[in-house]
Parts: sequence; structure tokens; C-alpha cells
Amino acid sequence: MKSLRTYLSVAAMAAAIGLAGCSVTGTAPTGVTGTSSTGSSSSVSSGSASSGSAGTTTAVSLDTLAQDTHFDGDDLTWDTASEVAVTLADGASSVASGSSSGVSVDGDTVTISAAGTYRLSGSLTDGKIVVAAGEEDTVRVILDGATLANSTGSSFVVESADEAIVYLADGTNNSISDSATYADQGTDAPNAALYSKADLTIAGPGTLAVDGNYNDGISSKDGLVLAGGTVTVDAADDGIAGKDYAVLLDGAYQVTADDDGFKSDNEEDEGRGWVLVNGGTLAVTAGDDGVKAFNTLTIAAGDTTVKESEEGLEAQHIVVSGGTANITSNDDGVNASGGSSTASSGAGAGGSMEVGDYTVDISGGLLTINAQGDGLDSNGNATISGGTVVVNGPTNDGNGALDVNGELAVTGGTVAAAGSAGMAVTPGASSTQSGVQVTLGSSVPAGTVIQIADPSGTVVAAFVTTKAAASLVFSSAAITAGTEYTVYTGGTATVSAGLGEGSLDGATQVDTVTAGEYTAEQGPGGGGGGFRR
Repeated sequence: MKSLRTYLSVAAMAAAIGLAGCSVTGTAPTGVTGTSSTGSSSSVSSGSASSGSAGTTTAVSLDTLAQDTHFDGDDLTWDTASEVAVTLADGASSVASGSSSGVSVDGDTVTISAAGTYRLSGSLTDGKIVVAAGEEDTVRVILDGATLANSTGSSFVVESADEAIVYLADGTNNSISDSATYADQGTDAPNAALYSKADLTIAGPGTLAVDGNYNDGISSKDGLVLAGGTVTVDAADDGIAGKDYAVLLDGAYQVTADDDGFKSDNEEDEGRGWVLVNGGTLAVTAGDDGVKAFNTLTIAAGDTTVKESEEGLEAQHIVVSGGTANITSNDDGVNASGGSSTASSGAGAGGSMEVGDYTVDISGGLLTINAQGDGLDSNGNATISGGTVVVNGPTNDGNGALDVNGELAVTGGTVAAAGSAGMAVTPGASSTQSGVQVTLGSSVPAGTVIQIADPSGTVVAAFVTTKAAASLVFSSAAITAGTEYTVYTGGTATVSAGLGEGSLDGATQVDTVTAGEYTAEQGPGGGGGGFRR
């Protein structure tokens, strides 16, 4: 842990994302390799962060991450000759002869009490690993074909350390599971299969299966960095949780959780409680929120999929600057709400909605949303300046594909938001990129091709609905303010994420719309009549 640590504010995060050069685009930092004194090495396999078809990946730089988290490249380098080998076995765990005195075995509890690198192999069917090192100690635990289970509580607990690193050895399968009930259920007692009171890093090219049968799967009460590995988590409550921050740099993480999937929840300390997806892949099935931050949630690179959730992405401030995010929700898909902000007394264009210190800021990447509630929802303002945003919103008129209490400013990128017509929100007066609002006479079924053609008959947008829709708001650089466009349904289209190229052969004309003219009766925040750019 760095003695002087800064935490990313919204402004600092945005500045970091804009950095050129040294980008994290692979497993941990790509290509970090440390050579030992014996000639062997510990290395991180290279991967690549996914980016959407909408632009380049803008990963936060390694230098910035080193300043704002406990993680740096040195965490994944060590002298293999100094490793302490620990063999796990029921009633017979042992430490290699002549190894460090930093390990003790008491029955089926293995305790690590000093800084160093410890390689664990074997299994405990009813035991646990405890890290109880000094406050300045870095403890690296290599899981090398290790199976850990406990019938009375957590099977891997970091009680004290400066930083704990769980490294998954190449070519190995590892597992950690806890019991459905804990003997110690005190306020500060462990509550996860893999539990840490110190900064925690998970890395390495191996695999790890975590079963959180009692509460959480993986939980850090400090910072959490996921820098590699193929990891599956199944949890009775939250899947993966950090407190000060939760960062995904690389690896493939699949989370199934009865409550939240991937989160950071520090509500007490200013500037903390943030989440960053900076590479790798994250797939979440959640009973509540898919990915959640108390403060700022940023997707800068990688591939994020929320397969099932109540609300897909939720935070006070939500930033999408790169990568791909595919969100499915029973309620709001992207929801800027909560946090520590107090809403102002102002109102949106509808005159009744408070505008608080909540933001959605999309500048790159590909964001697709399939929501039963509001698609993209901000209790404050929202800005789209780049990337591609595709929303398949609600079919009921009580929610909208776009719902912004303040103003929706569209200055770039591509936006296609389909859904019901009763609460449609359109780009606000400060938008510098024009768009069109299509209100269909009646709802069209899933799979309908909606095409927008310019006065020459050239198709400038083709959209295929994922579910029934009665309206479409579309904005891109291809739309010219003041120009009249003809709207068709039918014909054919070749699309990716619902958008692409179309042909009017067999299509039926349904409407004409003028770019920048939006209807007056539409819902809160972005609605309001008149001509806009």
C-alpha cells in the first residue's frame, strides 16, 4: 500500500482516460515479466482488451493506476528461488524443509505471518489459509492446484498485511469454497469465501472457482484489483466486492450473484467507492445490480456483459470511454443515481424532476442496453460525445429508452434509442449534433427494420428492433439539422448491435421527420418542443 494514495475523482478519471501511450491492454500490465536469480521467471500471459466497433480503446495508463491503487507491475515479479512450498493435506499439511519460518500449521489451519512468496498445492476439505502478516508486508500466495473448503466459515482469510496477492499458477485449476453458515457472524468477522482486510490482487494465467455459499464470493475491505486469471464466482450475496475501489485490468471473470455482481461500496470516505473496468472480460448474472459503484463507475476498455440484473450499471457518476458493454436489466439499464449527492431544487424540461449531482458521460466504446425500465437514466445530466449507444428500452409508457432529469447533450457519436413513446427523451438545446425523433403510429414488433433515408433516398441509418417499439431517437454525424428525412419500416438490413446498412427494397414509408425538431409533450429532462441542432 502506498503511504500517500490518491483516489480518482470524476475529473481525474476523465483526465486519466485521455492519456496516450502506456496503456493497460492485457493481463495485468501486458508483458510484465520478472526473471529470478535461478534463471526461471514469473510472467504474465499477454491478452488484449476488447474494444467496440465504435472506436479505439482508451485504457487508463499503468502510471495512473499505480498512483490511484495499490497495484503496480512489481506485484507480479518475484524470485522463484525464494518461494516457500506448502503442501496442503487434511491433518498433514507441511512446509518444505528448510523454508521460511513465516508459515505455521495448526491442525488444518495454515497461517502465513511474514512477507514473502508462498506456493500452495494440495487440498483441505475442512480447513483454511490465514494471512496474518505485518502492516507493511506484501504476501504473495501462489495457488498451484489448490483446493480449499471450510465447514464453519471462510477458507481463505487475510487478517493483516499491506497487500495480499493471490496468483493462479499457469495450467492449474484451483477452488475456494466456504460453508453456508459461519460459526463467527460478528460485525467484523469474515463473510466471504475469499476475504481480505488488506488490499487484494488476483492475477495469473490459471483458473479459480469460488463458491460463496454464506454471503460474498470475493471481498476486500480495502482495495481490490483483478489483474488476470480465469475466475468463476457463485455467491449467495455479492459476487466480487471491493471497498475503496474495485478494478478489472484483465482476465476472464464470470460472476453469478444473488445480490450485486461486481461492486465497490465505500460510502464514508470522500473519493472512494469507485469501479474501473480497464480490460479483460466480465460477465455478470445478478439478482440486483450488475456492476455498481458508490462514487464513479468507469468502463474504459475490455468487454463487460451484464446478462441479467435489476439495474445493469449503477453509480453516482457513470463514464464509458471505450471497450464494449452489453447490459440487460429488469429495471434501468444504466442508472446514475444514489451516491452522496443531494439533488438541487431545479427541474428538468418537464418541470417536475429534480436535477442532482449525477452524470452519465459516454465518449467512446460500444454500449448496448436492453432494459425493461428506463434504458439510459440519469438523475442529473448526461453527455454523449463519442462511441455508439444502442438502447432497446421499455415497452410500457411509464419508462423511456432515455430518461434524463437534466439535459441530454449529444455532441458526437451515434445514438439509437428505441422504446415506448410516452416518456421519450430527446437531445437537449446544448447538443451540437443533430438527430431525429421517430414516433410510429403503433408499436412495431421485435425484428422490425426501421430505416431513415435522406432526400436523395440514401439510407443514413438502419435499425433492427430487439423487442416491440413505438419510437426511435437517432443521432449521428450523418444527420444534418433542418433536413427532412423519410422513415420506412421493412426492407432489409445488415446490422451489428442493431445498427448497420439497409436497403429500401420492399420497405414501407411511414413518416417524414425534420432533423432537430422534437415534440413538446415528451418526458422529463430532454423533451420540449422547438428546433434544435
